[in-house]
Amino acid sequence: MPVLYSELPSQNRRMGIRYYAYAFDDDRAVEALAAPLTVIGTDPLADALGLEPGFMMGVTDFRQSLPERDFLYLDKAWPHLQRITAPPSSGAGARAAYRMFEGRVTYSDGGLTWSPWVRALPPQEVPLIARDLDTISDDDVEASLGGFCSSHQALESELAYAAQFLHRARLFVRAVASEGRGFAYMIG
Repeated sequence: MPVLYSELPSQNRRMGIRYYAYAFDDDRAVEALAAPLTVIGTDPLADALGLEPGFMMGVTDFRQSLPERDFLYLDKAWPHLQRITAPPSSGAGARAAYRMFEGRVTYSDGGLTWSPWVRALPPQEVPLIARDLDTISDDDVEASLGGFCSSHQALESELAYAAQFLHRARLFVRAVASEGRGFAYMIG
């Protein structure tokens, strides 16, 4: 059922830092690596929610505007996925999949505004990331997020949230790898 965007609770609108990834073809790799924003949409949240870029109000069925092979939206699950793939301890190496979740926004104006983190991953790195994502088990997810929540109910909710978006990330990266493409992502 379509929902009027302006009727959503404020926490579901533009507030919060989110994750977006856009696939690019091999012939755009040099450009994307030099300037990742050249392959990232002008309004990623509009792309994710199926609205016109620059929207302030609109009706949506929450189906993203771009095909799933071209676009990945991880909402606010990126810190969970970052934590799952991050180095387990200081000085330890990160999983290959960490490359697609690494990064933090840069805050300014006393934390009121931020600049996004952007990165492009070339086509040759994507298969390794795809293989690594496929090795992450439910036990790995629970071990990484276990200390993150204060109650069992909260943990179950966060585990389900992380698992849902981990599944989306796997599907996207597998497709990108199978087509010999790269992708640029933005946390912001």
